[in-house]
Amino acid sequence: MAPRSIIAVGHSALDFVYRIEAFPVAPTKLRAIEHIASGGGMAANAAVTVARLGGSVGLWSRIGDDEAGAIIRGQLVREGVDVVHVRAYVGRRSPTAAVIVDAKGERLIVSEDDHELPLDASWLPLEAVAEARVVMSDLTWLEATEAAFRAARAAGVTTLLDVDLGSGVLIPKVIGLTDYAIFSAPALERFVEGADDEARLQRLIGLGVRHAGVTMGGRGYRWINRNGGAGQQPAFPVAPVDTTGAGDAFHGAFAWALSEGNDEAVCARIASAAAALSCRRLGARAALPTREEVEEFAGS
Repeated sequence: MAPRSIIAVGHSALDFVYRIEAFPVAPTKLRAIEHIASGGGMAANAAVTVARLGGSVGLWSRIGDDEAGAIIRGQLVREGVDVVHVRAYVGRRSPTAAVIVDAKGERLIVSEDDHELPLDASWLPLEAVAEARVVMSDLTWLEATEAAFRAARAAGVTTLLDVDLGSGVLIPKVIGLTDYAIFSAPALERFVEGADDEARLQRLIGLGVRHAGVTMGGRGYRWINRNGGAGQQPAFPVAPVDTTGAGDAFHGAFAWALSEGNDEAVCARIASAAAALSCRRLGARAALPTREEVEEFAGS
């Protein structure tokens, strides 16, 4: 495998996305305004974001050997993501999700994973980590995350953790190996002790991370760092069509900006711009921006 600047570890899926006018107040039948089958999964979406921005990225993930898995792999290849280490397991089902999006861009997600997908990560090429600039994980595959982050720490490679509601209980397993810990607002409140966001972010710094941040949707991004620095990046205004995957775009763009040698304020601005732009079309990947689009939109 050729060296990749960024290695993304974790979830890849196939999303079936339906846009409706409004969520019903009771169970009923609705006709969708439009629908698409879109690649999904936090780590996979982040990897595609990196590729759209012009970065070199490999995805380490698990899928089934089914039709959905073939679509997942094919879409990633077309986006320029290295899928050599996306393993398809015989007889297993690939992760899928039904995503219902209303006219305001808000969504309901019902996901399904094959819980018999093997957890073993011993087959991953950990020697490749030393040649990367950033290793990122969505914490959905703990065994691979621990192995990759340990290899990164030994090689002095930056690690970035994307924490959402589905994976927060695993934080203690990897927080000591994490440089950049970026939480969604609900995950920070649920999984990190503290009276408010400031206290929770400080607690993460106390656990050893270099940078602790929280994505807050329309309220932007807030962070503090180990050196006593702090900042807040306002959200970029955009008329959302679909907010699915905006957080994944944020994390992927942040990792890419880090790999390019930017400071955390610039990383936050680039990531916030990419997340906003990703909301312009239906599906998590349809509107992921290029580097030129981000630079024009962010005014950089």
